[in-house]
Amino acid sequence: MLSAISIRNIVLIDQLDLMLDRGMTALTGETGAGKSILLDSLSLALGGRGDAALVRKGCPQGQVVATLHLPQKHLVRDLMRENELDDDEEIILRRVQYADGRTRGFINDQPVSAKFLRQLGAHLIEIHGQHDDRALVDPATHRTLLDAFGDCQMALAKTSAAFKALGQAQDALNRQEAKVAKAQEDEDFARHVIVELSELNTEVGEEEALATTRQRLMALEKAADEVRDADEVLNGPNAASSALAGLMRQLMRKGEAEGGLFTPLVESLDASLVALDRSSEALEEIKRQMEFDPLELERTEERLFALRAAARKHQVSCDELPAVLDKYAQAIRDLEQGGDDLTALRDALDKARTDYQAAAKALAEQRAQAADKLVGAVEAELPDLKLGQAKFIVDHQIDETRESANGFDVIEFHVQTNPGTHPGPMMKVASGGELSRFLLALKVVLADKGSAPVLIFDEIDTGVGGAVADAIGKRLARLSAKVQVLSVTHAPQVAARATKHLLIEKQVIAEGSLTRTDVAELDDKARREEVARMLAGSTITDEARAAAHRLIDEVSA
Repeated sequence: MLSAISIRNIVLIDQLDLMLDRGMTALTGETGAGKSILLDSLSLALGGRGDAALVRKGCPQGQVVATLHLPQKHLVRDLMRENELDDDEEIILRRVQYADGRTRGFINDQPVSAKFLRQLGAHLIEIHGQHDDRALVDPATHRTLLDAFGDCQMALAKTSAAFKALGQAQDALNRQEAKVAKAQEDEDFARHVIVELSELNTEVGEEEALATTRQRLMALEKAADEVRDADEVLNGPNAASSALAGLMRQLMRKGEAEGGLFTPLVESLDASLVALDRSSEALEEIKRQMEFDPLELERTEERLFALRAAARKHQVSCDELPAVLDKYAQAIRDLEQGGDDLTALRDALDKARTDYQAAAKALAEQRAQAADKLVGAVEAELPDLKLGQAKFIVDHQIDETRESANGFDVIEFHVQTNPGTHPGPMMKVASGGELSRFLLALKVVLADKGSAPVLIFDEIDTGVGGAVADAIGKRLARLSAKVQVLSVTHAPQVAARATKHLLIEKQVIAEGSLTRTDVAELDDKARREEVARMLAGSTITDEARAAAHRLIDEVSA
């Protein structure tokens, strides 16, 4: 319920704090007293369009605060939690309107966009009037209202789930078709790559091994000249070992005759020959190590360069070439398997569409039954509202080619105001007074299903009186047993049925220099006087007071 409204510096309202109760509240007052300002202010708090003209003259800003109490399981609380807003016991909507046209919105003192404030407000408070182009007259809401009236939520959930599954099946088929088409486009190239890389038959780590081998072979090839020079010196025709060996033999022969004179030299030469032999052995070992196929370097380089060329071609490293081969091989396998997969996915899509059609048809049938019941319930309310010749119509169109989460139904509420006239949308066919009574009949029928917890009716009794006004009052009172009702009214028959009565007055203050709007709660005595004014006009007679007493006592009995 809406428990409080607080307004600061909005048009003629400088300061206003209203406490509201459950049931039905009547708001009355002379024409021009400011009833529309009160509703405009509330609309602003609900996310309505801001306007700099709303700010009271001479003030930098105006503000409206609406305080509501809701059940813990209300949809609005879910929306607040989804948007990480504090879900307190009270829900406080606040909107600040600046004189430069800017606005700021808050929910429980946390800033929100006007769009979200409007989204939330639509689930909290509905404002209905003779020229209302929102709420029940908006065709976008009619399907939701019919579903709520007919308890179609389970069938709707099945249809929504079937539609989701249908979309997923279609997406899976689309992806596979795109995959197969791409594979077909690349088939020739893929097969060429498979042959090329299969013949190359590379392995992970092969490039590094080949590079190491090539470096070693190049080093050996570079050292070959030094080995040949050393071999020439140590083992060639002019090798020092031959000369030294001959000299040593000569000295050894003479040494015996000279009494050992050359013995030290012979020993030194012998040591030198031993060292030369060791050098020759070391050289032979080097030569053995350097033994390799002269074509090995060429083959190594050819293989290495082939790997690197393939890697550059495919823009990968050499170690990734096996993965490239696997990728193209998988593409060919996918292409070969693709036909079977497409068949399976098309079968799955056909089944998903069949399931959706079945769910949507069941939903359409339940909606058709609900539509008949809704028509009967609304038309039962019309005679007392002096619309006995009118008809209420649920225009239910079914287009089985239209697939949506809500089924393939298009639903719109139409009316026929008089026999022989063409039925059509309520806003186009019904006059202002007729429209308000149609809306009231609908709200009475839908009060406990698909209705906001707070309903505000803005002068829906304009232009009617007597029995019709009394019928409107009765229905507003019936509504107030299920939802909170606020009614801006000029009809005493409506005001008399309210459980709370607020009087809206325009006051001139500061010696006529300022005008303000004030709202006062009436006690029983003041309320009877106000109903008498509504019956009599500007001059209240004793007869009007007596009529007001009878009226209030009768409806209170």
